[in-house]
Amino acid sequence: MFDKTKYLTRGVQEQLTIPLQRALWEMIDLLTIEKDYLQIFELTQISESQIHILHRQEVPGFSSELSIHGNLPKEKLKIYVIDDGDYSTMLLAEEY
Repeated sequence: MFDKTKYLTRGVQEQLTIPLQRALWEMIDLLTIEKDYLQIFELTQISESQIHILHRQEVPGFSSELSIHGNLPKEKLKIYVIDDGDYSTMLLAEEY
């Protein structure tokens, strides 16, 4: 899962920098447990140059937190990454 062609929506391309996009894909790639088809990321700007990332999935239950250097265009963003078996798509929650 999450090992085939990867796509981004226009919203993700406009709201997230390429390094941040790569960081989210890498967080999925590094999972050592069974991956759910839906990965959820909640990004929050916690200081001028720090972003807090909450990564979670529902089945099996998983949650991880990370702070990285960067800036968001908004105070908070919610990102979904969905794998349908043929490809994976990263999208803003409001694009779902």
